[in-house]
Amino acid sequence: MILDSKIPDGPLEKKWDTHRFNLKLVNPSNKRKYHIIVVGTGLAGSSAAASLAELGYRVTSFCYHESPRRAHSIAAQGGINAPKNYPNDNDSVWRLFYDTIKGGDFRAREANVYRLAQVSGSIIDQCVAQGVPFAREYGGLLDNRSFGGAQVSRTFYARGQTGQQLLLGAYSALSRQIHKGQVKFYDRRDMMDLVVVDGQARGVVVRNMVNGELETYIGDAVILATGGYGNVFYLSTNAKQSNATAIWRAHKKGAFFANPCFTQIHPTCIPLASEHQSKLTLMSESLRNDGRIWVPKQKGDKRNPNDIPMEERDYYLERLYPSFGNLVPRDVASRRAKEVCDQGRGVGPTGLAVYLDFADAIQRNGKAWVEEKYGNLFDMYQRITGENAYQTPMRIYPAVHYTMGGLWVDYNLMSTIPGMFVLGEANFSDHGANRLGASALMQGLADGYFVIPYTIGDYLAAHKFKPVKEDQKEFTEAKKAITDKTERLMAIRGNRTVDDFHKELGKIMWEYVGMARNEKGLKKAMTMIADLRKQFWSDVKVPGKANDLNPELEKAHRVADFMELGEAIARDALHREESCGCHLREEHQTEENEAKRNDKKFAYVAAWEFNGVGKAPKLHKEELKFENVHLAQRSYK
Repeated sequence: MILDSKIPDGPLEKKWDTHRFNLKLVNPSNKRKYHIIVVGTGLAGSSAAASLAELGYRVTSFCYHESPRRAHSIAAQGGINAPKNYPNDNDSVWRLFYDTIKGGDFRAREANVYRLAQVSGSIIDQCVAQGVPFAREYGGLLDNRSFGGAQVSRTFYARGQTGQQLLLGAYSALSRQIHKGQVKFYDRRDMMDLVVVDGQARGVVVRNMVNGELETYIGDAVILATGGYGNVFYLSTNAKQSNATAIWRAHKKGAFFANPCFTQIHPTCIPLASEHQSKLTLMSESLRNDGRIWVPKQKGDKRNPNDIPMEERDYYLERLYPSFGNLVPRDVASRRAKEVCDQGRGVGPTGLAVYLDFADAIQRNGKAWVEEKYGNLFDMYQRITGENAYQTPMRIYPAVHYTMGGLWVDYNLMSTIPGMFVLGEANFSDHGANRLGASALMQGLADGYFVIPYTIGDYLAAHKFKPVKEDQKEFTEAKKAITDKTERLMAIRGNRTVDDFHKELGKIMWEYVGMARNEKGLKKAMTMIADLRKQFWSDVKVPGKANDLNPELEKAHRVADFMELGEAIARDALHREESCGCHLREEHQTEENEAKRNDKKFAYVAAWEFNGVGKAPKLHKEELKFENVHLAQRSYK
């Protein structure tokens, strides 16, 4: 298959406007004839469902929680980017575009990134109109703060609750459409498969998580907005129910999976405290605005941090990157934290942590000032660690956070399966090899509010849709395959729990496919994952019944998918013999231990076509053309 990204011709600044004009339209009275299925109710899913219903389409929305308010989008703390230049510090659409391309280490499409920057200002206007309580300056104007990878303040925020407040705005818009009857909403539904009829995505099979029944739903187009796959590592900042089943099952039905190895490690997380932990907690990157990161200069220094004098501290990010200091991009900060810990200068009981210190900010501006900006984050840190970060520095360490890889989509956000669109973190499109902070919320809402409402109409207007019934073979075969897989899982009655297998998979992934990778380790990981997958299918124990409320069965399906996805991540990392962004191959570094790209061989999107479990997938390449930015070694010094 030739990957046609459908990037429009013309100047970068005019591509999106020209493209929108050339898209086919569905007139208002015809919109009610079309039925669109939206899976996922986070920022991307809720905003898309609400926007499409507002236009007049009939929408069915699926959520695996009891309410969209529990989507993982609420966990985003720090803010959302938009180049409105309110601080008058020389920001612009072009500067946001350039920072995002550079931050992604030149592995993203120019056209998609520019569109993202272009529409981001409208997101702020939309959310303010919805009543999102963004922070404001004394005079009443919206406030901005800085984030990693930028030298301007363009991040709008609501204390440390930005994701939650934005989701409440999208949820209110969705609720309005549910009340009007334009959206049929189903909670506690877990998508188990995509149904393709005559080459078009025409429906989904979901499991009712309360009674275990399989249900089929038919539509003219399907939108997946189901988030990322970071939980393949077991320990991550993701909510425990975040998973990859929807996009992985769609991948097995023909949707190409792009750049799966681009997995972001966030530098500002509370360190692992126990083997019994089930997840890690993110401390917002916004803390790096006013907190200073350091470790002792001497190895094994176990003194209380307040007893270590200034001259015996290494503020290593400020030393190595004087232009950006503590606000270097996440991949850079994460690797440097690992480096100083590997040198034996890590802090805390495990030695796998660095300090994030607010003493200077408190001395300069007072505790009340810090509390007003970051108070809920300090409270959260104290509840989890029992330590008061106003009095002693926070301890942080990198952890798996966001996945830049995802299902391949074209400029219209459509996958390689006609009629199946993918939004937000579930697609690969906007962040390249490393996402800048405060850009996840930006992409999710851009896709849902300001891209898909235009592009999906072009698909619907250009295609004819034959009547489809639930009893035809494509639906019955999909349901039978799910039932057979469920019965197989229930029948094993082995000796190991699902979580036990998931933990072992996570350890393999973190050890060999984590912050730093090499050829030997990646090959070993692929072998180990394949062996673990065989053990899973012979020794897993799933208690309870299939036709009942059964969280262990839900996890078993998800971990089965993670086993296959983990191998795909390792394979993609092995094939990409370069370092770029979050993907650090130890064999490919500069003399200063920075990521060393190979633009001649790897300036492309790696889109993988499924070829069977345990079999090598087929690689398709989308060449990346850089006509507006100059390819260069990233520097934040």
